[in-house]
Amino acid sequence: MKNPSAQKLINKIEVDLFKNGFDADKLIADLKKLREYSMEEGNPVLTKALRLTYEHLEEYGLFLIPIPDDEPIEEEGEETEEVKENNIPTENNMESLEYLISLFIDLDNRNNMLDLREYNKALQDF
Repeated sequence: MKNPSAQKLINKIEVDLFKNGFDADKLIADLKKLREYSMEEGNPVLTKALRLTYEHLEEYGLFLIPIPDDEPIEEEGEETEEVKENNIPTENNMESLEYLISLFIDLDNRNNMLDLREYNKALQDF
């Protein structure tokens, strides 16, 4: 994000996660504020990612989405789908959450935007 206030807020979120640990309510409030900056900048991919992230946190109280794979693995058969459905994570995925937040800083990076799209898809599919 280009807005200096948004950059400060992203840094604050990262520091809060590192120093104070995960606090869903505080993070949700910060993501909602960050979404306002995103709407001002007119970036629909980021705006959607922020909304889907705080809605996910509101619903589950945890961040359960894994980091997107660099190269998607083609899976065969219905068995893998059944295994996926039964293996719903129950632990906070802090590494993935921290990575997602780090993507917000440099939206000019093509790979960051691709990963944001992957997160959007994963959040919607969850």
